[in-house]
Amino acid sequence: MSSIEKLQWRYATKKFDQSKKLTESQIDILKNTFNLTATSYGLQPLKLLILSNQEIKNSLLEHSFNQSQVTDCSHLLIICIKTNIDGDYVDNKFDLEKKERGTPEEVIKDFRAFLKGTITTKSKEEIETSAINQAYISLGNLMTVCAFEKIDSCPMEGFNSQKFDEVLELEKQQLKSVLLLPVGFRAEDDFMSTLKKVRIPVEESVIEIH
Repeated sequence: MSSIEKLQWRYATKKFDQSKKLTESQIDILKNTFNLTATSYGLQPLKLLILSNQEIKNSLLEHSFNQSQVTDCSHLLIICIKTNIDGDYVDNKFDLEKKERGTPEEVIKDFRAFLKGTITTKSKEEIETSAINQAYISLGNLMTVCAFEKIDSCPMEGFNSQKFDEVLELEKQQLKSVLLLPVGFRAEDDFMSTLKKVRIPVEESVIEIH
């Protein structure tokens, strides 16, 4: 299949086959996809929670407007933002760069100071908004790789983030849930799987300037 054919194959899966589960190899691909997603300044203000425990998934159904994808999927991916993005967090990022690349401090000290200054002057709300925007980039990246790996998925904003955080005790980990991506394999009787994908013509959605 070509890249376009794989994207045509993808759709927001409404009904998953509960008997089919992702392999460890497939989960590893999704882990690395998330970790390799581009983020602003490379700060990675996100964390991915991968939930396969059926009992916990069942407990989250009522906080997901009873959308069955949350319980029927093989794994529920929960994209979270980190709530501890501050000057120390920036320092840790640069310290890791020095360790992994062997970059001398004199090369990065100005950028370190700039980025710490930028972060420390922003409000908590501004930092969270930036992180949430980047969460959508990771969601799109995961969805695309899922399509290429023939893994079905369903992006979801419709859930009670506060209740998810309480059930999963995310505040203790300095995390806040923002997006969901149930993944697995489509059920044979999911009526959405046979419907034609509807998009406005490319000529109307794309502007070319030569």
